[in-house]
Amino acid sequence: MNGHRCNVLQAAFVVSFLVVAIGCAVGPTYHPPQAPDATRFPAEPLPDNTVATDTTGGQAQRFVARDIAATWWQVFENQELDALVKQALLDSPSLAQVSARLTQAREELDARQRAAKYPQVGVGGAVNVVGATTGGFASNELSQSLSSNLPLTLGLASVDVSYSLDLFGKKRYELESLAAAADYQRFQLEGSRLMLAGNIVTTAIEEASIREQLQRTEAIAALQSRQVEIVERLETVGGVARLEVIAQQGELARTRAVLPALRQRLAQTRHRLAVYLGQAPSAVKLPSFYLKDLHLPTELPLSLPSELARQRPDILAAEALMRAASARVGVAEANRYPQITLSGTGGAVAVSSLISGAGFALLGASVAQPLFRRGQLEAETRAAVAAFDQAQATYREVVLTSLQNVADVLVALDGDARTLQARKEIADRAREAYDITLGRYQSGGVSLRALLDAERQHLSAALDEVSAIASRYSNSAALFQALGGGWWTALPPEN
Repeated sequence: MNGHRCNVLQAAFVVSFLVVAIGCAVGPTYHPPQAPDATRFPAEPLPDNTVATDTTGGQAQRFVARDIAATWWQVFENQELDALVKQALLDSPSLAQVSARLTQAREELDARQRAAKYPQVGVGGAVNVVGATTGGFASNELSQSLSSNLPLTLGLASVDVSYSLDLFGKKRYELESLAAAADYQRFQLEGSRLMLAGNIVTTAIEEASIREQLQRTEAIAALQSRQVEIVERLETVGGVARLEVIAQQGELARTRAVLPALRQRLAQTRHRLAVYLGQAPSAVKLPSFYLKDLHLPTELPLSLPSELARQRPDILAAEALMRAASARVGVAEANRYPQITLSGTGGAVAVSSLISGAGFALLGASVAQPLFRRGQLEAETRAAVAAFDQAQATYREVVLTSLQNVADVLVALDGDARTLQARKEIADRAREAYDITLGRYQSGGVSLRALLDAERQHLSAALDEVSAIASRYSNSAALFQALGGGWWTALPPEN
């Protein structure tokens, strides 16, 4: 009866202590950062529509306030490009790495949650054989009794239960830090998916641009080759000097010298596409991309700066790191307070021939109070606070950089349209000037120097026009990436 009263008093004491201690929970409360208060991205307002040009990729584009599809690359309306991106998202080794890190972070969180939620239970048992000499006993009767029962077999079975009380929030903050780490890996995965899709799209556009440059350079080389044949025939009849023939041959050689570098770039571009797909360059059959087979999106999405902070994976990942740093401040502060563990052991003991079985139970609590470590623990807390300040600064930098990315792309899209319009005009005039100069040269009206200058301008203007077309496609893709890629609109996976 007295033992029962003692247990009741102990339980009442523990409950009273818990009520008091819970009111002493320490550590910061995390608050999400405020969204950017900017109302537009560039400093100067942009026109509602870009200028249009009568050429491939010359359509006018306008910005529309709408959400982004998760499969945003389909706006280019190329089935082969769509298939490549989807294949890469399934087979890319870089995505597999990030996905494995996410799984690891989630499993670590799950393990710690289970450890914090449930008591730690252990089962133990032991069997020992004990022998003894009986000559030292004073009583012969006792000596004979023990002799008949020796050796003794001792059996012990027990269950140990322990539970650490989270009075000052250490476990909660540790779990919050692990949850933030898992969120960070999740946003890293979404960012990696966005980057991979963007890399494939821009690489396909680069391939299409190189192919267009190859075609135009080869066409100009064919014109120059015919011109060389003409001047060589004229030389045989004394119509032109040998110097003019050599000059025309040199110009043809200069144009042809551009072709190997373009073919090299084309091959390297396709090698890069193969690696994005998770395959060796020699083991994959890739489609060929041409600018004429890509559709320039005429409507481009545009969200508010305040929405960007909830869309871009890199911003959300930076916020997750900030949340984890805040939780580590709580862990550091909780380490300065006592850590309390409740424990209990119950079981049965048996001694052969003497005791057939007897139950027992032990209840207890332990308190671990850090002593002589005040300076160390305070320094660790200050370090955790400094780490949180660093995470805050990093988050602000990521947000500002993201706003700059979108502003730069918007300005580039408007500038690309104007650049293409100007370069198309220059290319048309250069081609017209070349045709006129060639006719005059053949009739003896202009010098060879004038013809060669017209040829160089024609080639340069043609390649500049191709670059301007490719820039419109690339920066259109860059806008989708800068706005976050629409991963949040994806449908949940099917079970």
